[in-house]
Amino acid sequence: MTNKSFFVYALTNLNLNDKIITYGDSALNNVQLKILELMSQVTNRMDLTMFAQKINLAPTDVIANVQELTNEGLVHKTSRGYGVTDKGKTTLKAFTQTPEDKAFHFYARIECPTAYTAQSLIDFYNIIQQIDEDSLNFHLSRGDFEKWFNDVLADSELAKKVEAIKKTPLQHDIIRKELLNAIDQKYGLKDLL
Repeated sequence: MTNKSFFVYALTNLNLNDKIITYGDSALNNVQLKILELMSQVTNRMDLTMFAQKINLAPTDVIANVQELTNEGLVHKTSRGYGVTDKGKTTLKAFTQTPEDKAFHFYARIECPTAYTAQSLIDFYNIIQQIDEDSLNFHLSRGDFEKWFNDVLADSELAKKVEAIKKTPLQHDIIRKELLNAIDQKYGLKDLL
């Protein structure tokens, strides 16, 4: 296969600025996340040059990044080029930011916001590791985490896991660990950070 026919994807009403992807301290970089996003949004054949232009990279840089993504199990070679794996789709979901008005704002209690806001699952995961117990308990008791997972992130499976954790009589430090574990089991964030 020549470099010109390296990818199997073509654009369909694509605008990379529609979603902002953040990566924090992740092992993945912004370029790799943009590659994943572009690959997940296109539906027909696209040559390497066109693909590289869409993300403002040289074709050789695209090839190097796709090889790294393949090694991480986020992309796989198909009979017609490359595609995003389930792990790659899950990673994109974890890193894709919600609109600002759908962000999760952490509170210690009613009318007492903290300085923490999560616009993505990865933000949420990082904040949960450090938020104080008052905020954690406030949101767990109200069902706020489940509601955000279900309504904003469209992840009813994770919402149900959090609901089950909430119903289990556990100490606060174990509840935090169980919450992080539920997210990590589904999204594998520990491996990405």
